[in-house]
Amino acid sequence: MQRSVGGIRGSRPRTFRCNAARQVARRVGPVVVDASVVLGVLDARDTHHSSAVRSLRTARAKGRAILLPASAFAEVLVGASRLGPKATARTEAFVDSIVDLVPPIDRNVAKIAAAVRAAHKSIRLPDALVIAVGRTVGASTILTADARWRAADRRVQILR
Repeated sequence: MQRSVGGIRGSRPRTFRCNAARQVARRVGPVVVDASVVLGVLDARDTHHSSAVRSLRTARAKGRAILLPASAFAEVLVGASRLGPKATARTEAFVDSIVDLVPPIDRNVAKIAAAVRAAHKSIRLPDALVIAVGRTVGASTILTADARWRAADRRVQILR
């Protein structure tokens, strides 16, 4: 199995073997981000813009890999997709510039997400998928703007 990896500083996405990407992510304690974080960085008028930018800069300064699960990547692309292919391409390039890895949603992640959703009724399935990716890769932090996630995992940090 292979994973697509978003480029850093505008480079083209790369593909790495799944195990290699997982080993790198675990070694440096990655930060898994929700769509709300990326959208906050993207939109300077967003309520969470400053805290999202600050959180990602802090993660970079600590040498953390930034992971955006495929499900959250799809959420980020929805608005741009409504505007057409050029907007989608710009948004995808932006994501590639700030995200190191877009992990897929596989069977194991789906099972963990189902358990998270079953245990925490206030957490929607797309949110449970992000938390599940965080658990799967051994994230040091799972970053979101949604305070409802706090009870689901000790690694959840809420943008302020």
